[in-house]
Amino acid sequence: MKLTAKGQATRQRIIEGAAAHLRSDDAGGVTLDDIRAITGTSKGQIFHYFPDGKEELFLAVARFEAERVLADQRPHLGALTSWTAWERWRDAVVARYRAQGRSCPLGVLMNELGSTPGAHEVISTLLAQWQAELRQGVLDMQAAGLVRAGVDADRMAAALIAGIQGGVQVLRSSGSATHLEAVLDLLIDHLRGH
Repeated sequence: MKLTAKGQATRQRIIEGAAAHLRSDDAGGVTLDDIRAITGTSKGQIFHYFPDGKEELFLAVARFEAERVLADQRPHLGALTSWTAWERWRDAVVARYRAQGRSCPLGVLMNELGSTPGAHEVISTLLAQWQAELRQGVLDMQAAGLVRAGVDADRMAAALIAGIQGGVQVLRSSGSATHLEAVLDLLIDHLRGH
């Protein structure tokens, strides 16, 4: 569907309003009526921009949230060429998830979407992009002689993502970022060769 600039703005407002609601503490059991009320849109507008209803809207919100995961880590992700840069990236990741707290909009969305076509593609795309950027950071550090040549950049990038996700799950349960900080510190120390 081709949208006018105003239509694109309305669609984006609906997506961002739904995302903000999912990031709030009272996001349980989100309905289209909740989103309509939050965004000040009519039922007709929601179905105009999301003809397949809640699933289509939630997929759009999942894509938006997945893009935010990477956007919140930039410009650090594109410049992991020194230990200072890695520490800044680590601090940005911890700050993002600490601010997010127990709420994880992408997790909520994936639970809501389950096996909806497109849901797994959103996560797969996010993970592939994230891993590629971290892999490149490891390769850049190896090229500069700051990381041992024997370190497998793909496995290290995968371990960093798995560590972050594990730390985030603990944060969601406990409200503490301690585990997230610990795993990032240990993995970066491993990269340094300590």
